[in-house]
Amino acid sequence: MDRGYIDFARLNRLHQAGSFFVTRAKKNMDAQRRYSHPVDRSTGVRFDQTLVLQGYQSAKDYPQPLRGIRYRDPETGKRLLFITNNTALPALSICALYKARWQVELFFRWIKQHLRVKAFFGTTENAVKSQIWIAVSVYVLVAIVRKRLNLSRSLYEILQILSLNQFEKTPLDMLLSRCAEAPDGHQSANQLILFE
Repeated sequence: MDRGYIDFARLNRLHQAGSFFVTRAKKNMDAQRRYSHPVDRSTGVRFDQTLVLQGYQSAKDYPQPLRGIRYRDPETGKRLLFITNNTALPALSICALYKARWQVELFFRWIKQHLRVKAFFGTTENAVKSQIWIAVSVYVLVAIVRKRLNLSRSLYEILQILSLNQFEKTPLDMLLSRCAEAPDGHQSANQLILFE
C-alpha cells in the first residue's frame, strides 16, 4: 500500500490476521534499529534491518518489530525505505512487490474508467466478482467486434451505441457502420433560434 495510508493500528490488525504488508515509510517515522541483516548492495538494496517503532502512539498501535529495507532505484535514483512484517521473503522481492502495486492501481483505475460499473447488485464476494467479470467479458467482446468489423469508432462510442440500441433487430455491422452525425448545414427542427 502507499505510504499515505499508513495506520499502524490497521497494520497490526493485518499482522494479527496472518497477512503481510509492504509499504513505504514516512519520512518522520521514529524507529530504532535492533538488528542489521547482510545484503548484496549490487542489487540496489542498501540495508535490511529489524526495526522497533519509538513513537508513543505508533509503538502502542504496532508493538511488534518491523523489517525496514532501504532500496536505491537504479532507474530513477530514488532512495526508498520499505517497511514490512514479512521476514521470510528476500529483500529484493519485497522491493519488487511494492513496485508491482502500481500495476494493481492502474488496473483498478482502468476498471473505473472503462467498465462503467456504477453500482454492485450484490455485496457478497461472489456477486462483486461475477459483475466485474461480466463487465470485462462485455468489454473484450466489443473490442473483438471492433477489430473484426474494422471500425474506426472508439470502444466507448461503440458501447454507447449498443446501450442505446439493445432491443433493435438491426444487424450489428449495419448498426455500427451507420453515421450518427447529421449532415452539415442541417439544423434540427426542434432547435430554438435565439439570435439571428
